[in-house]
Amino acid sequence: MGQLNRKLTLYGLTMIAIGSCIGSGIFITPAKTIENLPHYGYALIPWVLGGIATFLGALTFSELGARFPKSGGVYVYIKESFGPLAGFLYGWIILLIVNTGALAALGLAFSDYLNFFISVDEMDKKIIAVVTIIGLSLINIRGVGVSQSLSNVFTGLKLFALFLIILLGAYFIAGDSSNIVSGMQVEKPDNLASGILIAFVGVFWSFGGWHHATYLSGEAIDPQRTVPRAMLYGTGTVMLVYLLVIIAYMGMTPLQEMMVSERIAGDAVANAITGGGKLVALVITISIFGTIAIYTMTAPRIYFAMAQDGVFFQSLSRVHPTFKTPNFAILLQAGWACCLVLIWGSFTKLLTFVTFMDLVFMALAASSIFYFRRKYNDKPAFYLKAYPFVPIIYLVILLSFVIYTLGSLQLEAVVGTLILIAGVPVYFIFRAINKVNQQ
Repeated sequence: MGQLNRKLTLYGLTMIAIGSCIGSGIFITPAKTIENLPHYGYALIPWVLGGIATFLGALTFSELGARFPKSGGVYVYIKESFGPLAGFLYGWIILLIVNTGALAALGLAFSDYLNFFISVDEMDKKIIAVVTIIGLSLINIRGVGVSQSLSNVFTGLKLFALFLIILLGAYFIAGDSSNIVSGMQVEKPDNLASGILIAFVGVFWSFGGWHHATYLSGEAIDPQRTVPRAMLYGTGTVMLVYLLVIIAYMGMTPLQEMMVSERIAGDAVANAITGGGKLVALVITISIFGTIAIYTMTAPRIYFAMAQDGVFFQSLSRVHPTFKTPNFAILLQAGWACCLVLIWGSFTKLLTFVTFMDLVFMALAASSIFYFRRKYNDKPAFYLKAYPFVPIIYLVILLSFVIYTLGSLQLEAVVGTLILIAGVPVYFIFRAINKVNQQ
């Protein structure tokens, strides 16, 4: 079956963690935060809390990553603590909807933003999305070194663009701080606690994705040290950049305008320089393209690990003889993501639910640290000193968000649950086939 190459450096894996977080959320979501918390001071609270929660999650997963430096990451943690069926169901959901659905959505968003530069109709958008997903998947097959370089370039471009927005905001505020001052002088928002909770939904989406670094543990150099550091450096960087970018938006945009903005990044930059809207559209297009590149690389390592465990198609455990990548797993994901692009209209609400399911499994993975602490007496390369407070706080925040989100789900909850349940007989079928093959 072959072995994967360990070529991912600390810098490369950190850029993957950062690039997985920074998609399109930071360019849109801050305006929704202001809509729920119309005050430039209080509106920063959910972003600070979201950043802290993300960092606490990264601390928790850092010990897990140090204990299990294997391809698949979250899948491995769940399998080792809750059993192979639970691990399989995580991979099942990731393949059917979560990662492939995200790829479909990102592909369509990428083609939609191209409308700023070229005219594309609805069919053109789907074709562009499919070509983008397939093209980047084929590039990722050519080796983890190639994928790492691609991630480094596009994540670097994202950070550079956000840094320019931060500098532009600082320059604008230095000359005219009236937007910040007036936005801080309004009355305290009514129902502050509920406003923070509602705003926290969008914030949590914007910070999501950092755990993709764990999927690539099997290809990282010195993974026991590299994976934890990459997640911590990545989440810390994203938190700092997000806060500075949001302050820049506030400095360039009056409160009332920001509350109703649909594309706050473009509106804010347009207030500072002529043609800012198109410039930001270019930045978002690059950002989404870079995220697609990372997502087509990371999740297939889960299907690869499942196949190695004998609970999925054995062909997915094969490694390309030349490039040493899980090429069949990458192609399977790309094919299904393209199918979702073509039938996307009916999947919007379902994607919301299964993304919620992904967070449920993230909570399971985080809680596994309690099991491993009881089972093992050793100290891995990264050993969480603030245990059990860090994972407990992270789980409380995560589960509060999960419970809140569940309240807004109806029919899609039933459909998503059926998909999850359908994975149970599939698991036993694959396990039976594997036993027959071993005899």
